[in-house]
Amino acid sequence: MKESIIKNKSFIFAIRMVRLYKMLCNDRKEFVLSKQLRAGTSIGANVREALNAQSTADFVHKCAIAQKECDETLYWLELLKETEYIDEKEFVSVNNDAEELLKIIRSIILTSKKRTHNS
Repeated sequence: MKESIIKNKSFIFAIRMVRLYKMLCNDRKEFVLSKQLRAGTSIGANVREALNAQSTADFVHKCAIAQKECDETLYWLELLKETEYIDEKEFVSVNNDAEELLKIIRSIILTSKKRTHNS
């Protein structure tokens, strides 16, 4: 089976979210907003569910959930930056990865929908 780019990228991103959460709690003593980063770990979980979908509609639905979680993660990252819990450099790095994930997921959804309509 060919390895899934989105599966790998979303897993690596989840690791980054766990590490960011730990840093926020341990180093910056931030215990409220950091909990919201779980949205960043659920992107990969929803991608995994999508890869085991029972139908194209189920696949698209699970990808759409991953898309929402990714967009939510972007919101929390922006809020962490604006409240100065993470600096610009920390933000840019992780935000770029989240934006890339979002673009890939949106592309997967659009391609899947087109294939469904063309069949």
